[in-house]
Amino acid sequence: MSKIHLDIVTPEKKVYSEDVDMIITRAANGDIGIMPKHAPLVSPLQATIVRVKNDGQEEQIAVSGGFLEVRPDQVTILAESAETASEIDKNRALQAKERAERRIHSAEGDLIRAEAALIRSMNRLRIAK
Repeated sequence: MSKIHLDIVTPEKKVYSEDVDMIITRAANGDIGIMPKHAPLVSPLQATIVRVKNDGQEEQIAVSGGFLEVRPDQVTILAESAETASEIDKNRALQAKERAERRIHSAEGDLIRAEAALIRSMNRLRIAK
């Protein structure tokens, strides 16, 4: 079976770089599955979980927005931040979720930022399990 190369890069580091079977993520217009020889595409990414399927295994990476570039043989995700399950501190993610929920319920501060923080923390908690 042919593979497609995936690079996930943040301003600080390269988080992921492997040849994989399939990538599933949420682009600006909805969920997208990417396999080798996919049509070229550029799209903004929402804060989401990138699911990477390879040799019958699945790995998940929490991505906090950015851009997705798809070429027939390579996918590049330029992310604001990205973390694999092993990099996530569950307690810290849970505290961030609780802070964001308090800010949303109290209607204090920037509601849009609080909602974005809630989504990021929930994604982190989903893959940290």
